[in-house]
Amino acid sequence: TLCVRPGLRRVAALASVVFVCVPALALGAAPEAGLVASRTGPIEEIIVTGEFRRTTVLDTSASVSVVPLADYRSGTVNHLEEVLGWLPNVNYASGGARARFLQIRGIGERGQFAEPLNPSVALMVDGVDLTSLGSAATLFDVEQVEVLRGPQGTLYGANALAGLVNVRTADPTDSWGGRVQFDAGDYSARGVGGVLSGPVAERLAMRVSGRVYRDDGFPRNAYLDRDDTSARDELTLRGKMVFEPDEAQTWTLALGHVDVDNGFDAFSLDNSRRTLSDAPGQDQQRATYGSPGLVRDISPATRFEGVLGLARGETDYGYDEDWTFDGFHPDGYASTDRYVRDRDTASLDLRWLSGPSGRLFESADWVVGLYGLTEDAGLERQYTFADPFDSDHSIDRLAVYGEVVEPLSDSVRLTAGLRFERYASTYRDSAGVRFDPEDDLLGGRVVLSWDYRAGAMAYASIARGYKAGGFNISGTLDADLREYDPEALWNYEVGLKGRWLDDRLEANLALFSMHRDDVQVGTSITRVRADGSAEFIDLISNAAEGDNRGLELEARYRVAEPVTLFASVGLLDSAFDDFINSSGEDLDGEPEAHAPEWQTWFGVEYAFAPRWFLRVEGEGKDAFFYSNSERFVPRQSDVHSSGYLLWHASLGYDAERYSLKLWARNLGDEDVATRGYYFGNDPRDGYAANGYTQFGEPRRVGITLTVWN
Repeated sequence: TLCVRPGLRRVAALASVVFVCVPALALGAAPEAGLVASRTGPIEEIIVTGEFRRTTVLDTSASVSVVPLADYRSGTVNHLEEVLGWLPNVNYASGGARARFLQIRGIGERGQFAEPLNPSVALMVDGVDLTSLGSAATLFDVEQVEVLRGPQGTLYGANALAGLVNVRTADPTDSWGGRVQFDAGDYSARGVGGVLSGPVAERLAMRVSGRVYRDDGFPRNAYLDRDDTSARDELTLRGKMVFEPDEAQTWTLALGHVDVDNGFDAFSLDNSRRTLSDAPGQDQQRATYGSPGLVRDISPATRFEGVLGLARGETDYGYDEDWTFDGFHPDGYASTDRYVRDRDTASLDLRWLSGPSGRLFESADWVVGLYGLTEDAGLERQYTFADPFDSDHSIDRLAVYGEVVEPLSDSVRLTAGLRFERYASTYRDSAGVRFDPEDDLLGGRVVLSWDYRAGAMAYASIARGYKAGGFNISGTLDADLREYDPEALWNYEVGLKGRWLDDRLEANLALFSMHRDDVQVGTSITRVRADGSAEFIDLISNAAEGDNRGLELEARYRVAEPVTLFASVGLLDSAFDDFINSSGEDLDGEPEAHAPEWQTWFGVEYAFAPRWFLRVEGEGKDAFFYSNSERFVPRQSDVHSSGYLLWHASLGYDAERYSLKLWARNLGDEDVATRGYYFGNDPRDGYAANGYTQFGEPRRVGITLTVWN
């Protein structure tokens, strides 16, 4: 992390509540130097700041990944969804213009309509909780994306049962500089962005950036004769300031505004990219956020760190429910559905850490902290077959946490942490539905780590995560389907990480087994209306138990100075235990939804001539079910994804003050499904239930030019 002065290097701890870094296994990137990134030299040691205090990567006893974006050489990267496929056991669900719903190790939500969301995977951007605002995770001027896999019961609590995704934007630089980036590609893709960074005064530095990106989207609406009904129009503005009045304290302020004005017209009755909607929908979002923070050395015995996260979000999500036009079929119906939400969030994390003279028993480092979050969300729904609907939902979280690290020897450490959280929410809607659940939740971890030789470590850990209970709001549900209980997750993990072969090979390996109690499972019920059309009702219920086991491996090998190989592999085995869902279906032993059994990302980068490079990547994923009820539908129905292997490539030239990159994604033009449903929506076959899918990006080609000053 580069800042204005050496004393400001600790500012990274403030830019986010959670920062986690591991070696740049996948990309081989280097941190910024000014605004021109270095592309050669040895692999640098990266500092980890996500474990409450800054440590080296070899001391990070958990399964974590990082995607460093300061100098990425892959193709165009505009949004978080474009890099998640590089990481083992991380998946996402679309259902909109961008992917807003994430799964880690097979656990996570897949969509949201009128019901309140109770997330399993947290999303942080510069210390601000944007978990329900995933479209705001644009990646221009982002330094790195960090993923913590497994329950974060001590660190973050209720929103991180399966893990945490943290997006960290770039910090101010130690000298003035700027860069401009231009992008162009097929599907009318075009983008322009700029960055300006440097010291304002001796102890004050700033950084500002902005970018506009647009494309026409990938489906074509044959009825309207348009190819832009799923167009993407995204504006990103960011700023960051660092102020160090003296050597004992550092203040930071990160600000951001993301305006996403995207269309949504993705589904068709024949499962193609040819749509027939007469009222295409939208997937719009505006998010404004800020995070002031302070690090202060109170004394040689104690250090204080605090960060305040504030966010205001507005979303407008709607679609043509019948996917066709008026007159398509004599038995057809016409309907639209629209959800307009506003969301205000404020969080405060205060922690005190031991200094050199403040250790317990003269050897044990400690941290204690207080965390509070309040969130208010309002919804207005406009639906053809129902009266206007509105709801208000508020959440209050208050937690106290602590952790102790005791060195048992020069090479062995024992870590023990605990977090107690009070979770309360209130819900009211215009249909007269009311809920006021409260939960007391407990999480923590115990970790034994061993530096078994220089440059390598092994660890074993037990962690407990939790997720608050909740409720289903559909007025047509039976009373016993309305509420569900909290969920608990135990994670047992062993790992190995380090560098070998004269530091030319670096790798991270983790083996895990997770056991879930009172699993909160998203299922659905289809009910037929009086006119013969179908009502699709999402709901959540508790399964008895569930188990998720697997492996995660990331590796990078510098074969020779110009050639680097890289790979990541995720293996996952997930299953429900003794679970009969709300439709009476027995899911005992069945896999969980959006939980592929394997994922991989691999490739080679070859630096040839003085400034040229060629990069080829493969990205693959096994088939998976879209929901937890699909084993009970006819096998000929398209209700699960197909496994795939995609190929990407980029060819670039790096000059001293500019770089030019030609890139291609999905070279084989494969159809990759990102969301799917099973219900009746086609009047031509009497609304018989069928499988319907949304496709991801087809083959894309483009060019990126970056100019530095």
